[in-house]
Amino acid sequence: MNALLGLDPLAIGDLIWAPLLIILLKVVVIFALGLLVTMFMVWFERKAIAGMGNRIGPNKAGPWGLLQTLADGIKLFFKEDLLPDRADRFVFKLAPYLAFVPAFLVWSVIPLGGDFSDGKDGLVEWFGQTTRVQLADPPVGILLFMALSSVAVYGIMLAGWSSGSKYPLLGSVRASAQMVSYEAALGLSIATVLLLAGTLSTSGIVGNQGGFTDWHVVSTGVVPFIIFMLAATAEMNRPPFDLVEAEQELVGGFNTEYSSIRFGLFFLAEFMNTVTMSGIIVTLFFGGPQGLFDIPVIPGAIEGTIWFIAKVLVFLYVYVWMRATLPRFRYDQLMDLGWKILIPASLGWFMLMAVLQLGRDEGWNRGVVGIISGVVIAGCAGLMSAAVRTSRANREREGAMF
Repeated sequence: MNALLGLDPLAIGDLIWAPLLIILLKVVVIFALGLLVTMFMVWFERKAIAGMGNRIGPNKAGPWGLLQTLADGIKLFFKEDLLPDRADRFVFKLAPYLAFVPAFLVWSVIPLGGDFSDGKDGLVEWFGQTTRVQLADPPVGILLFMALSSVAVYGIMLAGWSSGSKYPLLGSVRASAQMVSYEAALGLSIATVLLLAGTLSTSGIVGNQGGFTDWHVVSTGVVPFIIFMLAATAEMNRPPFDLVEAEQELVGGFNTEYSSIRFGLFFLAEFMNTVTMSGIIVTLFFGGPQGLFDIPVIPGAIEGTIWFIAKVLVFLYVYVWMRATLPRFRYDQLMDLGWKILIPASLGWFMLMAVLQLGRDEGWNRGVVGIISGVVIAGCAGLMSAAVRTSRANREREGAMF
């Protein structure tokens, strides 16, 4: 039963004080870590973009401006909390939590460390107890992540609908369309990873990536990683896909009517999702806590955490870099990329990997299988391109409908 629920190995057997205290400590650490990492991410993004723009950035509150995010949070707590007259009171208050809580819960299934070297499964010894450096490891951990990422859509949609104003409603409809459009490509890129890993467990996925050539970014042929990166960026409404809060067009998007701590929850969810998604990318494609080489002196469990943090920091910088350099997409470009490029590409690559996997199991000639698969994919891509060109030509010939 414990294995079915993905409970901590500490929960197997009698629950005495030591296991209970360790599990409670994990819950507190993950909660505190989520808040602290989000504060750091806000500061890091402002400071890095300031450096790229030859500006100073936060430098007044605390050393190097480190306490600026804390000061902003305190200010939000004491601002006036507005509730529009036409708002649905219950849904209006609930929506921020539907965006914030899923971002927190994803942390519970991400392996934050552990010793995966030499075929080990990430178990560590803490205070004489065997455990994992993650809160829970359900056998459907990746499905839980996808379910939580889908729940966040409801928070954004309900926020716009419950505000009782047209501008937030337009922003929430645009946000929902964007997130739903990229959910399919996100899921198909994950399916390619699961095809090779053979498990839905996050620790099992990490354990399947024993060396650099086994990292799924290499073994899946890079394409699923690129698709996942683009789809995740659109899911998080990060630049250049930040049309959800395009201030020039929608005033402020779905959260126009929000203020005080309720606005702060949306703000925290956005930045926390960036950190969380970076952790998921590292877990799925870059070996999670597994390193490229052993760090001398440092024990395996701590070494895994160091590698995990280093990889996540790389992706956080990439996201900041993208925000500082890339212009915003037009909405038609956003939809074209999702429906006409990413979904067909992810589906085609998944089928290619499935055929190669089947050929490997059945002993087929890999060269012949690869050539035939390449020809089929090239033919499908040509037909798709021809259909898109024909559709575009028909629209131009018929003219605008409105």
